[in-house]
Amino acid sequence: MAHKAPATLSALSKNAITVLEKRYLKRDKEGKSLETPAELFRRVADAIAAADRTFDKKADLKGLSDLFYGIMTNLEFLPNSPTLMNAGRELGQLSACFVLPVGDSMDEIFDAVKYTALIHKSGGGTGFSFSRLRPANDVVQSTSGISSGPLSFMRVFDIATDTVKQGGTRRGANMGILRVDHPDIMNFIMCKADQKMFNNFNISVGITEAFMDAVDKDREYNLLNPRTGEIAGSLNARKVFNRIVKQAWENGEPGIIFLDRLNKDNPTPLVGEIESTNPCGEQPLLPYESCNLGSINLGKMVKDGDVEWTRLKEVVTLAVHFLDNVIEVNNYPLDQIRDMTRGNRKIGLGVMGWADLLILLGIPYNSSEAISLGEKVMQFINDEGHAASRELAKARGPFPNFKWSIYDKPGLEPIRNATITTIAPTGTISIIANASSGVEPLFAVSYVRQVMDNNILVEVNPIFEKIAKERGFYSEGLMQRIAEHGTVHGIPEVPEDVQRIFVTAHDIDPESHIEMQSAFQRHTDNAVSKTVNFANTATVEDVEKVYRLAYQTGCKGVTIYRDGSRDEQVLSTGKKEEKVEEKGAQVDDKRVFKRDRPKALKGWTYQMQTGCGPLYVTVNEDKSGLFELFTTMGKAGGCAASQAEAIGRMVSLAWRSGVQARQVIKQLLGISCHCPAGFGDNKVLSCADAVAKAIQAHMHAAGYDTGLEAKAPERGACPECGGIVEHEGGCAVCRVCGYSECA
Repeated sequence: MAHKAPATLSALSKNAITVLEKRYLKRDKEGKSLETPAELFRRVADAIAAADRTFDKKADLKGLSDLFYGIMTNLEFLPNSPTLMNAGRELGQLSACFVLPVGDSMDEIFDAVKYTALIHKSGGGTGFSFSRLRPANDVVQSTSGISSGPLSFMRVFDIATDTVKQGGTRRGANMGILRVDHPDIMNFIMCKADQKMFNNFNISVGITEAFMDAVDKDREYNLLNPRTGEIAGSLNARKVFNRIVKQAWENGEPGIIFLDRLNKDNPTPLVGEIESTNPCGEQPLLPYESCNLGSINLGKMVKDGDVEWTRLKEVVTLAVHFLDNVIEVNNYPLDQIRDMTRGNRKIGLGVMGWADLLILLGIPYNSSEAISLGEKVMQFINDEGHAASRELAKARGPFPNFKWSIYDKPGLEPIRNATITTIAPTGTISIIANASSGVEPLFAVSYVRQVMDNNILVEVNPIFEKIAKERGFYSEGLMQRIAEHGTVHGIPEVPEDVQRIFVTAHDIDPESHIEMQSAFQRHTDNAVSKTVNFANTATVEDVEKVYRLAYQTGCKGVTIYRDGSRDEQVLSTGKKEEKVEEKGAQVDDKRVFKRDRPKALKGWTYQMQTGCGPLYVTVNEDKSGLFELFTTMGKAGGCAASQAEAIGRMVSLAWRSGVQARQVIKQLLGISCHCPAGFGDNKVLSCADAVAKAIQAHMHAAGYDTGLEAKAPERGACPECGGIVEHEGGCAVCRVCGYSECA
């Protein structure tokens, strides 16, 4: 098979090199890189090609490795992150997606907790259904007591995830699913309402066809006790659906998964029932099953104004071969996972760079032409992927559970893999490929970011920058204006034909997002990860319309994100305003009088977990209000302790001089350092951020009105580099440094 010459290091963008060096390259104990990006790709290519010797003792491993190396270094195809990180290394765990069963007994539940820790330690993400657990207040015969229900055990998984750091650098991600007919469903829907719990979980409601029928007819539906299978009450379906929609409008969760639809397409129904997906929702799996993913860069599949179909077929064939080999060389964290994964041999070949391909062809993302082309491209990839899997089956045999699959029918050729295609959020690998993510539109054409020395840098989409320079309208000032404007639409210097094709996520109406997801879903074995973006001004009715449209157009699930919805946690309780000083702290012209310290003050101490260890923040008050702040690091001495002490002294001076606490919070909140701690809305970005959050917690508990909304800066700006953060498939990913909240 012909292939292009391997790419050189210069073909990688600056951001790609940064991400590879920070997150993928082998390092020594001092953190020094032990390989170049080219050596990384060769390491991976050699390790994956080696699987061919299992089936053919005379296989040309060097030739195959060159082919794998070529599609990776030309950035035409990249496997999921664990494969890039671990192939050819001691850990050897190459899969990103796992689903574990959670049975209705203490042994089964805590076995699952243990297995979760092992998977997270190896770099994977986990999905669970908690639908088998008996509801809260149900009988526990062994103790004559009552059960605490699924949510209480979800907390155990959440805490365990928070404790185990993946690879020593990031925490694991989970998907939690509960069937809509479980008696505890209303509590599950509301479990992330305050954004303080389950921050290591994405949650989705498992929707059934019977429930959707009841929604349409506005009637009651039955709740079922999973312990007995008996009816345990009923709810009005439309009211439950409306509550799901309302919560999703408020903070993006829960999502919905159409469980019956997943099982309708289950390729091995006699082996088991699908009850959950991976954390981002695109990979339905059986209990103890894993899947390895990879994505083709469609932006590299354009030539002479058309899709380069011949090259696309070649890359699909190589990618299927690559992913099937991964199953052979993978080092599985559990024997049960190894057996189930090798029994079905599921792979998930998807795409990235879809928005890039449309731009290169001059097609707007939100057009009927784009929808039609999306379906055509995905059908081609799916058909050629299945053909490649059938060719592999001729040489290697079908997957072991083939005789219990939907493929075991007269006239159908054996196939090597139970599933072949999946559309995943491509996160950091799309940064390496310098491509748009998955099947998402561009998040931004141009954006600004602040680097560590406080300089402002303008990042520009490379295709837009090339066109702007070729057509003579490029300027740094224009790029800055586009970044501030958020879109090229309405910018007079940008030609109308360019405005037409450079549409971003918020230029596109939600219905067009669903239409694109549906177009790709029609020819995808598994599911399509896609975020439907809403403006902050969107209504609950807008979200309901999209949820219904997703169901009507054949999607297997849907994730929405209303801009800013996870940043709006108002701390004001309305009980009382921040106290005004009665004496001292007067401002007269430019003179400020400092309050004297009394001999005794009352105070409260808050423990904050930072990347440098526990930080204890003590807030003291006098009769007039907040007076002083002290800090103590769990680790005595060092730079962090001295900086924290300095912050405490300055805050104390500010308060005693009449500066209000809200101004202190405003200055400190969101400052980030190289070593953040925590996850999601509990993330502490730095010692300064920890101090601000401690003051917020104190004021909230004491009933002060801060006059501030607590922002979650990691949602809009990366906590590691300050870069732009995109929401995709229930995850948040930085396009600059590759930081991701999900496994």
